[in-house]
Amino acid sequence: MIRTVEITIERNGRKEVAQLDCDNENVTIKFTMQNGFCKTYSDSDFYRCFARIREDNSDINFLCKGAKVNVHPSSMSSQMSLGLKAYELTLGQTPDLSDVVYIFDYEENNLTNDPKEQQTYFRKWIETEKH
Repeated sequence: MIRTVEITIERNGRKEVAQLDCDNENVTIKFTMQNGFCKTYSDSDFYRCFARIREDNSDINFLCKGAKVNVHPSSMSSQMSLGLKAYELTLGQTPDLSDVVYIFDYEENNLTNDPKEQQTYFRKWIETEKH
């Protein structure tokens, strides 16, 4: 089943809508921009596919929760939602259900196109989490 999602991106200082066609069967995202650019990305879940899209298009700001430095899926959320749901983490705090976000929801703050920054934050969060 393919689910189409529209997201807001910012390119050359201008916002526009892009389309993501998420294929649950093949775990791929086809990224299509208004200028006709189109490319398909695949990985083990949609969070990772979205990371590949952002890495490959570093000149574009993706205004989505999944691009926030502090958003990362747990292994269970990755398996259950194929990475469409993730946690918005806060250093020193254990997340709860209110911290679960849909990775394609609109967001303007604390964004990155570098998945390594998200990994670094995640490791830092693990070190500071209260047990």
